[in-house]
Amino acid sequence: MNAKAGSLCVVGLGPGAPELMTVEAREILRLSDRVAGYDLYISLLPPDLLKDKIIISSGMRGERQRCREAIAAALEGARTAIVCSGDAGVYAMASLTLEILETENLLDEISPRIIPGVPALCAGAALLGAPLGHDFACVSLSDLLTPWEIIEKRLFALFAADFVCVLYNPRSRGRPDYLRKALDIAKEYRDASCPVGMARNIARAGQSTLIATLETFDPEAADMLSLVIVGNSETRVRDGYMITPRGYAKKYE
Repeated sequence: MNAKAGSLCVVGLGPGAPELMTVEAREILRLSDRVAGYDLYISLLPPDLLKDKIIISSGMRGERQRCREAIAAALEGARTAIVCSGDAGVYAMASLTLEILETENLLDEISPRIIPGVPALCAGAALLGAPLGHDFACVSLSDLLTPWEIIEKRLFALFAADFVCVLYNPRSRGRPDYLRKALDIAKEYRDASCPVGMARNIARAGQSTLIATLETFDPEAADMLSLVIVGNSETRVRDGYMITPRGYAKKYE
């Protein structure tokens, strides 16, 4: 192992609010010499965790370069943290970091640690009630890295199998119709009364929620800061809470 090698951690920060960051994540950042991340996520960190640290930051689509700079810093002996929102392994930086290390045969030399965090789907679901009480699946509607044809194929399979479906990156200016298309697929397998929940700016300023049905939900209400959850055939709404039964009532009756 390189005698100069420092450490490399990929840290999930949670959805945004400092109180939803884990104790382990805070401690890793406190001990780090350098912190790498997307500009927005760096700005959400408490200032005391960034004091006296070298920051490696950039905008959207700069992920690969940030990873490479962070890996180089670790090889030079720095205690380095790559930060991302939610959980590091859910649509975040853990996979890219490990891929680069794998390609460059550095996994054994650096031995990175993946630090989990509260994912947006859990924080968003908590705001809506208990929509993830039974089997669920997540699909990102962004086609930047996955062709729409594959996304569509997955949606058909998941809705047909009666999963609760969590839709990440539901709508943007570049793809304004994908959420509508996804909900149209859902309508082939769900009643019009099936609950649809949305949480926006989860654990951040301007947080809001909305619960509607497949028939009444307006896709234009969503954007890239939103998370949309489509219930399964048993999901219901009671007093403002989405509830997907786990099956306990039926089991013990």
